[in-house]
Amino acid sequence: MWQEERKLPAGVTVLFREMEEKDISSVGSMEREAFSMPWSEQDFRQALSDEHALYVVAELNGRVAGYCGLHNILGEGDITNVAVEESLRGRQIGFYLLSAALGRGKECGMESFTLEVRAGNGAALHLYEKLGFQVEGLRKNFYEKPREDAYIMWKRQESNGTFSNEK
Repeated sequence: MWQEERKLPAGVTVLFREMEEKDISSVGSMEREAFSMPWSEQDFRQALSDEHALYVVAELNGRVAGYCGLHNILGEGDITNVAVEESLRGRQIGFYLLSAALGRGKECGMESFTLEVRAGNGAALHLYEKLGFQVEGLRKNFYEKPREDAYIMWKRQESNGTFSNEK
């Protein structure tokens, strides 16, 4: 099973690896903390058995600190969930988690990546733009609780293997 360790600029070492059954309780707690309409633990169990899904966790000191989910849809990685434990936000874990997930997605044949993000979520927009995503569309009233528009963001791969909008 894939995993990689990275020392973050703050000096902490984080293990990035594919999500396992044992992580579902922690991931479910983070999901409920982060989102107004969270996925259930059963949703994550189903995702683990989906051959087109890839879920990556960030493990810090033996506990799950964050997670990211992608679905491979004909070579496009649809990023479904990204969250970092609230007490650990602001330490660049999200940046490196998403970087690891994108790298693993490329290894698994994903050639471009897309996601939806709340139009008012400035922190997430900044993170995605820092990783080379660009806003390419808007979904009106996409989110509920509260109702809000979503930006559709893309990171597209060029024929030479680089991304057109890499920073």
